[in-house]
Amino acid sequence: MSQAQDTRTRLKQWLESGEARLQPLTLPQRELWEAAPVPPGDPSNHICAFIHVRGPISQSGCEAAVQKVADRQEAFRISFLPGKEQPVQMIRRSSRQVLHFQELTDKQQHPEALEDLAQPVFRTPFDMVGGPLVRSVVFRRSAEDHVLVVSIHHAIADGWTLGVFVQDLFAAYLLGLKGGTALPPLQMSYTDWGAAERAYWQPALLAERGAYWKNALEGTTPMWQSPAGLTEASRTRQRWVSSVPAPLVRTVREIAKRNGATLFSTMLAAFQVTLSKWTGKDDILVGTPVANRGKPAVRESMGYCAGIVPLRGRIDPDRTFSERVRAVHETTVDAFANAMPFAELVKALGVPVKPGCNPVFQVRFALQNHPVPDISVNGMSLQLRMRSTGTCRFDLACELTEEGEALEVVWLYRPDLFATEDVQTLQRLYLGLLMSVCSTPEILTAALMTTL
Repeated sequence: MSQAQDTRTRLKQWLESGEARLQPLTLPQRELWEAAPVPPGDPSNHICAFIHVRGPISQSGCEAAVQKVADRQEAFRISFLPGKEQPVQMIRRSSRQVLHFQELTDKQQHPEALEDLAQPVFRTPFDMVGGPLVRSVVFRRSAEDHVLVVSIHHAIADGWTLGVFVQDLFAAYLLGLKGGTALPPLQMSYTDWGAAERAYWQPALLAERGAYWKNALEGTTPMWQSPAGLTEASRTRQRWVSSVPAPLVRTVREIAKRNGATLFSTMLAAFQVTLSKWTGKDDILVGTPVANRGKPAVRESMGYCAGIVPLRGRIDPDRTFSERVRAVHETTVDAFANAMPFAELVKALGVPVKPGCNPVFQVRFALQNHPVPDISVNGMSLQLRMRSTGTCRFDLACELTEEGEALEVVWLYRPDLFATEDVQTLQRLYLGLLMSVCSTPEILTAALMTTL
């Protein structure tokens, strides 16, 4: 019997025995198959993270904890079967998890060496049919210092998911120390959430939202020519990290408060002007993620729930920066209120999906505000650090994450479009603009552009 025949036989047995059940794709999952620049199985669709674990942990305890998480969370038990029109989710009733441990030598203790060791975890493709779509390795630095490297496919996870994973993993490990066998059941499973979303997005609502976005995005043009086709450079994103210092962030927050806006809207207003200066364009379109977890019951569930909202900004040289902040805030609130599933948005706009290119926007701008817990109990702690590897949904991204009162700024970019020096220039412009508006919030945009 061939391997393909053996796989089909096992799948049939699982379905007939009730070991597995089939469900339609969720609306966010459809984006990966219908509107993404790269095929679903490409490693650029992996979400990656480092989790620093301090305290005396055992391999058996960690393996048992990961298994408890998989027993609670459907995401760990989801894989995908090809279908006539589109794939379907296959949810296993149980799934044995494998967690590898590796002792580090003295030479492997450095961050650069650890980064190299993590690459096979991050870059090895998943078996989309056989699963699981999660891969974890624990690198042991010492008896009480470990790094858990995690790669999870975007089809079953978003940024929020990793925070849930850390919380569940910690709870499961402590439960095991007390002799407990299972985590409490979820209020809402991921497939239950998906079914509720499909029921909500009826054709009339999709048509209404589609009409809104056709009008809102009419006349937008690319900021640059994105290379079409799939190459290694189009599949990968380079990463460069900078920051906005705490005193500057505090002043930005004050400007936001005075103008009835949020930190996100204010940082976006500054980013749009910066990008206008950098590109010479006065019509700036970015995409931003939205958690899409308004129902409290789904906030403990792992899965791909997040959506994408386009945000358009036209640069008016005669407006002051404070006026711009208020306008951007109003636009953002309106856009979020009219958010719709991205696959349906692409369909409504009637734009083609080309390999290597996002069909709607080229730039991503995000303020990461999903729960990223640092947990510490009884001499053991877990600290999640998102890797920001950047799934290929954009040419350029600016991702802001609060680090105390400061902001970490992670730039992700296509190496076949931009050099590191280009991104460093963009960061200098962004920081310089923030410094200018913090000292003179009523400065005209025209004057602001000339000072950069």
